[in-house]
Amino acid sequence: MSKYADKVLALLLNIYDKIERTQEEALLKGYFSDITKAEMNALDHIGYNSRTMGETANLLGITTGTLTVAINRLVRKGYVERCRSEEDRRIVLLSLTRKGKLAYRMYRKFHRLLVEEVLDKLDDVEEETFIRMLDVINHYLNEQYTMLKEKESKSSHGQE
Repeated sequence: MSKYADKVLALLLNIYDKIERTQEEALLKGYFSDITKAEMNALDHIGYNSRTMGETANLLGITTGTLTVAINRLVRKGYVERCRSEEDRRIVLLSLTRKGKLAYRMYRKFHRLLVEEVLDKLDDVEEETFIRMLDVINHYLNEQYTMLKEKESKSSHGQE
């Protein structure tokens, strides 16, 4: 194991925690204090595209039942609307209302500013190295997530 493993782990956990806390504080103190982090995450995954419940749940990695609870709250609060697909009236699409689009833009701006602040402190070579490191982490986490989901799927179908 690398002599830096403990330091890297501590930094990653600290970064994750700080991003989560900063995001929560920004929501609580901002114009959109009536929505939770999970609800904002749902808005972010709907974005400017109309999506079905299944597509949105899949992007979020949650069940449609779990998503339904959040969407019901977001509809009540005026951030999301449900509408029937013109092609297939059985399909219900989720889309952001004007208020939802504003929240989405503010959320995206918050994250963009965070990234820009970090990148402004790096020179071009450091930026490229930083991006490569993030790619390595992202690739590894995607592999782990896929493997866990496949294992979960097999065990729920009695195939272990």
